[in-house]
Order: sequence, then C-alpha cells, then structure tokens
Amino acid sequence: MLRTFVVLGAANAFVAVACGAFGAHALRDRLSPNLLAVWQTGVQYHLAHAFALLFVALLADRLPDRRLVPAAGWLFAAGIVLFSGSLYALALSGVRGLGAVTPLGGVCFLFGWASLAVAAASAGWPSPRH
Repeated sequence: MLRTFVVLGAANAFVAVACGAFGAHALRDRLSPNLLAVWQTGVQYHLAHAFALLFVALLADRLPDRRLVPAAGWLFAAGIVLFSGSLYALALSGVRGLGAVTPLGGVCFLFGWASLAVAAASAGWPSPRH
C-alpha cells in the first residue's frame, strides 16, 4: 500500500505541475479570466492533495488502523479526479453542468481528511516528553 500511494502522489504532483504550467502558458490567452481562475483552483487542490497522498504513504505503516489510512488515500485520489478533473473540464469546455460534479470531489477530500483525523486520534500515541 505504501508504494501505491507514493506512486499516486508523485504522479499526481507531476500532473498538477504540468496543468499549472499549461494554464499559465497555453491557456492564459485562450480562456476568460473567470475560467482561468477555475482552472487554477483545480490545479491548487490537485497539488495539495497529491501531497496528501504522499502523506498517506508516510502514515500507512505508522497508524494502527489498517482501514482508515488507505481509505483516506483512495478518497483523496477520487477527490482529485472528481474535483480537479471537473474543474479542468469546465474550464476547457465552458459547460457549466460539469460544476455539479465538483462538490462530490470536495466531499471526498473532506472525508479523506476526516479519516486521517480519526485514524490519528485512535492511534493512542504516547504524549511527547516535556
């Protein structure tokens, strides 16, 4: 599972950086400022959650709950596809109906973070020494 989330995180970080560069250079003069902002929002959340996937890989063998940590990773991956993917498609096509998918991705992100929080809270880590 560790390798899976490192690969997913690194690949998504690569794609997010490429999308950011594409937006800044190829789309800057082709999209309205509003649609370019939509594209950039997709890039921002894509990159943030690519790093979240890497964070999941770091925690995968450190937290005892073997279900919640991988679930968080899969939720982050689904969120990237649904949230950022729908924003990319909306920006490129202008089809507003694609925006209806975006909140589903946001919910995946929220549940992913909640899963990590519950996994960490239930880990029973010893308190740091003072």
